[in-house]
Amino acid sequence: MLNHIGYRGFISAPLLLVSFVLFLLPSVYSLNDGILSTNRKLLATTVTNSSSNKYAVIFDAGSSESRVHVFCFDQNLDLVHVGKDIEFFQKLLHITILLLYHYYMLQQFGRALLEPGLSAYPTNPKEAANSLLPLLENAKQVVPQDTRQNTPVKLGATAGLRQLGADASEKILQAVRDLLKANSSFKTNDDWVTILDGSQEGSYQWVTMNYLLKNLGKKYSNTVGIVDLGGGSVQMAYAISEATAAKAPKTTKDGDIYVKELSLMGTKYYIYVHSYLNYGLLAARAKILNITKDANNPCILAGYDGVYTYGGVDYKASALSSGSHMKRCRKQAIEALKADGSTCTYKNCTFGGIWNGGGGDGQDHLFVGSFYYDRAEEAGFINASEPVATVRPRDFKLAAKRACQTKLQDAASAYPDADAPNLPYICMDLLYQYTLLVDGFGLKPWKPITLAIRIKYQDALVEAAWPLGSAIEAVSVAN
Repeated sequence: MLNHIGYRGFISAPLLLVSFVLFLLPSVYSLNDGILSTNRKLLATTVTNSSSNKYAVIFDAGSSESRVHVFCFDQNLDLVHVGKDIEFFQKLLHITILLLYHYYMLQQFGRALLEPGLSAYPTNPKEAANSLLPLLENAKQVVPQDTRQNTPVKLGATAGLRQLGADASEKILQAVRDLLKANSSFKTNDDWVTILDGSQEGSYQWVTMNYLLKNLGKKYSNTVGIVDLGGGSVQMAYAISEATAAKAPKTTKDGDIYVKELSLMGTKYYIYVHSYLNYGLLAARAKILNITKDANNPCILAGYDGVYTYGGVDYKASALSSGSHMKRCRKQAIEALKADGSTCTYKNCTFGGIWNGGGGDGQDHLFVGSFYYDRAEEAGFINASEPVATVRPRDFKLAAKRACQTKLQDAASAYPDADAPNLPYICMDLLYQYTLLVDGFGLKPWKPITLAIRIKYQDALVEAAWPLGSAIEAVSVAN
């Protein structure tokens, strides 16, 4: 297409397109050192000016973008608005729409425009750290100068940095530590700049959820547990009694710690948390398809003949001539989950030989998120306009029964809210989710659970994500 437009057309068309997109977006955009960023307006002067307010600055260093969150808490550790919002949030964007324009812009704006995540700089740790400067400077504008030295700043990196390898990732983390010490004026600690493992992320999400529900500071039996189903892994976290924690296995066979101790709002909690790597929804598809290898699979909708790619590996994803078969698909889900108990060396296990935490009051009320909410919405048994819904595991099985009887040619009309790439796998996904809850985590099929994507807090809907939990821990420790 570019061959048919002149130089002026090449320059003006992307400019008009970008201008139109930025005009439509609700946030305020700016170019900082060649990095396109988005932020809510810097309204530090509108924050309640109280000497008792405490701030926390949390960097979320994802694989494709970096983000900063600034939270403000009053003396009771309730969130205080930053401007009009419950938090200040800014991110460095990975905007593919600008690829049309990159030949013209690259000399000015450099590589960071296209790949703003820390992992975009595997051989240049200092440049990686410097990419955070625009975020850091704007965070400093939000936090009053006289409180900065007591304001913790933390960075949690995720999968993108981990994939670089230990040497390259540690050099980048050290460069970030050096940057924060030299330029932030915030309270820093080397241990606060790290790659998050799944258990850390799970425990922080537990903190976030219980904070938003106003459970922190109460006894552990009044808290809720969480199950977070991502693409590559699934996390479970819930509070257990001190007696159960004392008898818990110290580590898994891979050296992960089962129980984390957290002091929050004057109360000590023992959190059972485990991240099941390679048991997220997208990883599970690969496991289930690998069972049949080059044969057709009973979990695929009738009429589909394709390939599923995960982790750089291709898997045959083709339906049986008779279509998907619920009973046979569920058997494969159990096999993929290793939920037959054969590898359990403890009194009670979930799946794959992992201790289940002992159960108890902290697990009685479960909030379940991410892909569980998404698939329930796509399958049509929750209201997409409501961020919270009460369901039962059997709802996923009932939805799977309908899905497994659907042919691919009818799937788009049967599931108008589902993304097209998910349609061939909707029988598989729903059955796996049911199997994970019932056979994996041992829930009764009729047990009420809460699906949640956001939680109402004051006048806002807040995403129950790990940065808020990390901020609460940091501020609680500071107290």
